[in-house]
Amino acid sequence: MRANAPLKGYWSLPGGAVEPGEKLAAAVRREVREETGLRVEPGPIAAVFERITRDRRGRALYHYVLIDYLCRVKGGRLAAADDAGAARWFRPEELGGLRLTSGTLGVIRKAFQLQ
Repeated sequence: MRANAPLKGYWSLPGGAVEPGEKLAAAVRREVREETGLRVEPGPIAAVFERITRDRRGRALYHYVLIDYLCRVKGGRLAAADDAGAARWFRPEELGGLRLTSGTLGVIRKAFQLQ
C-alpha cells in the first residue's frame, strides 16, 4: 500500500524512478527490493501506460510512464519498506475488493495471462 502522495492509502505494484544510467531490469530489482524486501527476476513486460495526475485547474502535477514486468521471486521476505505503507500477498479473488490505483487490476490480470 502506498504510504505517500500521490495516491496514499491505495494498493499498487512496487515501482519508482530509474536512476541515471540504470538499466530497466536493474531498476525493477532495486525498487521491488527497496519496497518489499523481495529479490526478483524481471520477465516479460505485462503493460506499459501513462498516469497523469492533475490539480483542480487541470494542470499536470505528476506524469509517469509505467512499465510493469512479470517478475519471479528469487528470495527475500515480504515486508513493507521504503515508501510502502504495507506489503502483502493477495489471492486473485481478493483483488476486486481492494482500493487499487487506476490500471493496477488490469496489469495484474495481464501478468496472470503471461504465466
